[in-house]
Amino acid sequence: MDKGTALVTGASAGLGTLFARRLAAEGYGLILTARRTERLEALAAELREGAGVKVDVIAADLAEPGAPGALMAEIGRRGLAVNLLINNAGFGQGGAFATQDRARIAAMIEVNCRALTELAHAVLPGMLQMRSGAILNVASTAAFQPGPGMAVYYATKAYVLSLSEALHEEVRRQGVRVSALCPGPTATEFFDAAGTSPDFALKKLAGDPDKVVRDGLAALRANRAVKVSGLRNAVMAASVRFTPRWLIRRVVATIQRSR
Repeated sequence: MDKGTALVTGASAGLGTLFARRLAAEGYGLILTARRTERLEALAAELREGAGVKVDVIAADLAEPGAPGALMAEIGRRGLAVNLLINNAGFGQGGAFATQDRARIAAMIEVNCRALTELAHAVLPGMLQMRSGAILNVASTAAFQPGPGMAVYYATKAYVLSLSEALHEEVRRQGVRVSALCPGPTATEFFDAAGTSPDFALKKLAGDPDKVVRDGLAALRANRAVKVSGLRNAVMAASVRFTPRWLIRRVVATIQRSR
């Protein structure tokens, strides 16, 4: 990938912050977006000083309808172009579907699906015109099976995986790369934001977020449609193909009840 400007969503924490640091070290200019302006500004100052790259901060709440369009309009107003999109913003919520807050469900779908889709749709035409560029959509190993007890989150990640694979095939011969990154449980703020307990089984299996970031960027360079980060996660994702669906549902439901 030619160095240029990378837009990183959800850059104020977790994988988003690590993606920003890695890309800055590789010489990319950055556009950082998330809700928390203070965190973004602190990260931007760190990267400007440490890596000597240009960093723009544009705070946005991607759960708000119209936010992706407003973000892209501000990027254009600043005379910036996006050569690499890291669609990292997303969150989960556990619990029985029937008892979850409806507004929270809507916000999850807005961020995990709609905003990701709108941003990809906004940057892709320019990339195709230049026959250069890349999009990394952060999905999850949750994309490979239904998730009783976290139903909407699992469903949104299945959407991200399906969309990414389709886009990869559409543009792979036109100089543009699209990949889906599917990490398993990862040691970030995700579990706390999702309201899990310290004894949650998947939390105890959380992997190295730095490796997830390295795997995602390597997948883009290799133009891989899908990258499952971690051998254990890859084995588990592959095993779903050979396991009865009823059994998968029961196993996931049991794990989620431990949250």
